[in-house]
Amino acid sequence: MITTYIVRNGLLTTYDGPPGAILAADEVLWHDMQAPTLEEEHQLETLLGVEIPTREEMEEIEASSRLYTEGGAFFLTASVVANAHSEAPQLAPVTFILSGNRLVTVRYHAPRSFATFRQRAAKADLGIRSGTTLLIAIFETVTDRLADILEAAARRHDDISRDVFVSGARSPEQRNQLSQILERIGQAEDMNAKIKESLATLDRVIGFFSLAPDAKKGAADRRSRIKTVARDLRSLADYANAQTQKITFLLDATLGMVNIEQNGIIKIFSVAAVVFLPPTLIASIYGMNFRFMPELDWQLGYPFALGLQVLSAVLPYLYFKRKGWL
Repeated sequence: MITTYIVRNGLLTTYDGPPGAILAADEVLWHDMQAPTLEEEHQLETLLGVEIPTREEMEEIEASSRLYTEGGAFFLTASVVANAHSEAPQLAPVTFILSGNRLVTVRYHAPRSFATFRQRAAKADLGIRSGTTLLIAIFETVTDRLADILEAAARRHDDISRDVFVSGARSPEQRNQLSQILERIGQAEDMNAKIKESLATLDRVIGFFSLAPDAKKGAADRRSRIKTVARDLRSLADYANAQTQKITFLLDATLGMVNIEQNGIIKIFSVAAVVFLPPTLIASIYGMNFRFMPELDWQLGYPFALGLQVLSAVLPYLYFKRKGWL
């Protein structure tokens, strides 16, 4: 699907003119392609004279395949997060093609940052006057969206931290939650890794984009906005690295809690074995049934043996209790 946008009076608007007049319309600044078909790709390639990269080419990880110029057009591919608040967040490439005064975006998923940008640009003047300023405004919105995702992720990490370090004795339900906490930590690490990869690719894109003639030699305000986006990306990357360390700490702490719970269970079995060992020894001695055992014909021999077993079990238990081992 291809959606074409124009800018009138500083506001972003969907182009509703005749298809044949798109190329001649100076107001047209943006062609947004979401999951385009081969026919749609060929149509836009013929219209603008640029070669649209395929999905396989967009997913290549080498920098030369993601950042390059061809025929006077800039091709920039960055990974953008989508469905960040769902159980299955996505990280997929988005290609930005800056050809002359027009911007083409190619994507196969739906990041919320694009919808947010369209809504903002339709209501407020974001300083969009050319394809270059349009691209800068999109980068600003994507960066803001990543900041929101990081903030939400940090709050989830705080919730996990509170659940890990539960004050007081743990109930059986709380002990069973440790496995669920491990799953949440795994999801948090996956989300944080996707954010870090997105930030890294965007930082490379901004660095390459800053070398474009329109960005390098443009107005001071334009250059300042690019530098601001670059600084924001670096600060977000530092914040994401700090969250990585926190996630690692939470993982180690949770595994430590699991080991403590396991050690507590093993301690119970060990104490039980020690408590029941003396009675077992006494029962084994009097169960040998030798003919000339002194207590064999004693009338109180059986109650004496039972009492001795109980006493030999109670004394170790009281000793462990006094030492605080139970």
